Amino acid sequence: MESKTTRKHYIDNIRWTTVILVIVYHAIYMFNSMGILTNLAEPGIPEMDFFAAIVYPWFMVLLFVVAGMSARYSLEKRGSKSFAKDRTVKLLIPSFAIIFIYGWVNGLITDLEIDMFKDAPGEVPGIIKFVIYCMSGIGPLWFARELFFASMLLLLIRKIDKKDKLYELGRKANIIVLLALFAAVWVSSFLLNTPIIEVYRNGIYFFTFFLGYYVFSHEEVTDRLVKWKIPLLIGAVLAGVGYGLLFYGENYTTKECLRHIVTNLYCWMTVLAVIGCFKAWFNKTNAFATYMTKANFAFYVLHYTVMLVYAYLWVRNTEFPLIWHYIVPLAATLITLPLLYEIIKRIPVLRFLILGITKPKEKGEVAAEKVS
Repeated sequence: MESKTTRKHYIDNIRWTTVILVIVYHAIYMFNSMGILTNLAEPGIPEMDFFAAIVYPWFMVLLFVVAGMSARYSLEKRGSKSFAKDRTVKLLIPSFAIIFIYGWVNGLITDLEIDMFKDAPGEVPGIIKFVIYCMSGIGPLWFARELFFASMLLLLIRKIDKKDKLYELGRKANIIVLLALFAAVWVSSFLLNTPIIEVYRNGIYFFTFFLGYYVFSHEEVTDRLVKWKIPLLIGAVLAGVGYGLLFYGENYTTKECLRHIVTNLYCWMTVLAVIGCFKAWFNKTNAFATYMTKANFAFYVLHYTVMLVYAYLWVRNTEFPLIWHYIVPLAATLITLPLLYEIIKRIPVLRFLILGITKPKEKGEVAAEKVS
């Protein structure tokens, strides 16, 4: 068994790798051909939607599981008050501050594309437009808010379960139990979903966060996934094929898709397989992985607006083939993100409001992961 003080590099690597998947996903989502609302009124290439449809059912669930694991490790080193303060600074404050700092750009570009106020009875005051732009500029920030509320709910449950019985129960989860949890995950996909803004799938996200905390934070449990990594990987692929046969070419964000038993089987098998494979093969680090561990939250909260600006400027000022609509904004975003991160982390106010960092890290210290 690993020591609790040993850094679990595979968790870091899952986190930043998934953030990269999110960035690539958004490069495709912006030009989707499935009728999913985006900020750009621009057609895309239908075949490109395949990647977005394949990752969408599971990549955010994976982040919530990993976040639950990280919450357990964090609370082993600090008290509940310190944890709550840390989550407020690193998650809640940026999730609101960012929409007023630059999130409004998303709304502005949407307005330039579709004229959001064309049906207004008269001229809309600039301040009203700005507020509406900000409110429509949440983008990927929903994850930070969802994670903050899950963390606060966790603190409440910990007060009720003072003897940590749920945690000890989670230690007993063998491979059969881990596979059977799929049924509970599927049921959770029906619960606590917001009726209008469907991205807030509270049931499945809160539940998988708690599974990360109470079950997957045990070394014995993740070691079992390592042992079964190949069968799990095969199972994930087979479930993915079934999901593809059912929903290829359809809107993968609808409740009919996301609540389907096959979609949730594919989601859960993939989560189990990724954790097992990463712990077996990627529980190590290097200079690049260490940098990405530090920068992953910045990349997450910055990427969408940056990409949207590049995409808007590109599609409205060039006449290249459609494939370049994906390539150029994505490449430009990946080049810009490290530059922006290096600038922002050196400006105290922005470092605090955007990245949730209260003070510079000591040389050689790995920054605490924000998307955790």
